[in-house]
Amino acid sequence: MAKDWGGLATLGDIVFIVTHYKIRTFSEFKRTTNDRWGANEIIGKKPRSQYLGPGLDSIDLTVRVDASYGMNPREEVEKLVEYSRKGKVMPFIIGKKGLGVKWWKITGLTQNWENVNNKGQLVVATYNLTLEEYV
Repeated sequence: MAKDWGGLATLGDIVFIVTHYKIRTFSEFKRTTNDRWGANEIIGKKPRSQYLGPGLDSIDLTVRVDASYGMNPREEVEKLVEYSRKGKVMPFIIGKKGLGVKWWKITGLTQNWENVNNKGQLVVATYNLTLEEYV
């Protein structure tokens, strides 16, 4: 059971939250459920389908991180790159309820650096995150 952390969702230690001084939330959330099927070849006939079991679910979502809303976009994306490269697995919880079989891994991260100021600081970034169940 998830602890009461006051946010709308968590991915490991990343809290998606909206307060008067800090905003980190996501949009374009898409969850894909997959199943595994095999085909048994039969001479002179069409193959016979066989259900093998559930596959791994995947999630795609988009996060916008803006320094004017209390976030550090560069730290945000660097943390996710580190998690991805180390193969970190994390629970993903929305509304105090876990998704899938609990654990998720990052399988894709696309960064859009939307605004870099004249000091080279990333001010606004959007990242697309792809997760897959880890069993």
